Amino acid sequence: MKAVRSIGTRLVAFFSSLSLAGVLLCLLALLTFLGTLEQAEFGLYEVQRKYFESLFLLHDAGPVTIPLPGGALVMGLLFVNLLVGGVARLRRGLGTAGVLTAHLGMLIMLVAGFVKYATGVEGHVTLYEGDERNWFQSYTETELAIVELRPNGAPTQEWTVADDELRGAGPGAEVALSGLPFGLEVTHWFENANALPKGPMFDVDVPVVAGLFLQGRPKAAQAERNAAGGYVVVTGPDGIRRTGMLWAFDSAPWTVQVGERTFALDVRRERYPMPFDVRLDDFKKEDHPGTSMPAWFSSDVTVTDRMSGDDVSRPVLISMNEPLREEGLVLYQASWGPSNARPGDPLFSTLAVVRNPADQWPFYSCVVIAAGLLFHFGRKLKLHVRRELAK
Repeated sequence: MKAVRSIGTRLVAFFSSLSLAGVLLCLLALLTFLGTLEQAEFGLYEVQRKYFESLFLLHDAGPVTIPLPGGALVMGLLFVNLLVGGVARLRRGLGTAGVLTAHLGMLIMLVAGFVKYATGVEGHVTLYEGDERNWFQSYTETELAIVELRPNGAPTQEWTVADDELRGAGPGAEVALSGLPFGLEVTHWFENANALPKGPMFDVDVPVVAGLFLQGRPKAAQAERNAAGGYVVVTGPDGIRRTGMLWAFDSAPWTVQVGERTFALDVRRERYPMPFDVRLDDFKKEDHPGTSMPAWFSSDVTVTDRMSGDDVSRPVLISMNEPLREEGLVLYQASWGPSNARPGDPLFSTLAVVRNPADQWPFYSCVVIAAGLLFHFGRKLKLHVRRELAK
């Protein structure tokens, strides 16, 4: 029993030590430094996954490969260190109240990061004046979409397949979707590809559709520049097989007739629904004098709440420092275009959209940390003044 208690005491002392906190903070600084260097070559998205969303990683320092703990492991241990350290200091009374409060603020910050990682979704919506959307799309993730095209503008039915379900798909990979009135196979899938014309002087090991074929390419450093693509085979009730080539940068989807119904198949950025509609009414920008660089830009939008059932609309101004927070989503003014637009040309506005339940938690954590530090150093100052007066 004494041995178990001794081991427990040592574990508490280890996980609550300031030395462990110092080592973990140094590792976070190292991961940030190495990730910043690799960002130029591999892009922000891949670096974030490798250095900050992993438990362990291998860093190539020239000819030497160095194993390192990933950001997820380091921040998890830092959370345990702050929690156990706070509990260990709880018995010291009022003298540590400010430090404990600051510990609580840092714990809230780490929890906010975990909630953002586990549940957050990021994307954007691009609108010209008069356009209206009730969805936003990912910067990096891709999906295969099948949409039924109905006459007279009737509501369409849509099926989607996420990119991670298609990676590595080879000949004969069947896709099962409930309610889809035809068989669907993915014969090849590329995370990044280019569409090239097929000439008579060379052969390719993929199907040629309308004189074009897809050639796989290495993944781009900027993940948003990857153009996924692949080949699909549609088999209708009549048993006829139709082969189509899908590519993310195609200007139009591939349409196929199955019986009396028409379907469009497309590779696009993954879309996420919004519980409200956003319509761009007016986009405004003001350039720096004598330049074409904008000093500020903003979007006048109309937000229509569809969840209440009353279709209540209201005007909202979204600018660079004034986002829209609505129904768990945050819409920021991100960019505009086209950059080569001439005076009088229509402009579009791009709004960054973030779904993050912990959106305001970092602000709350900073308030808690500031309150704890003010209490702690205020108490120290008060004791110091008393000692000086006593002298």
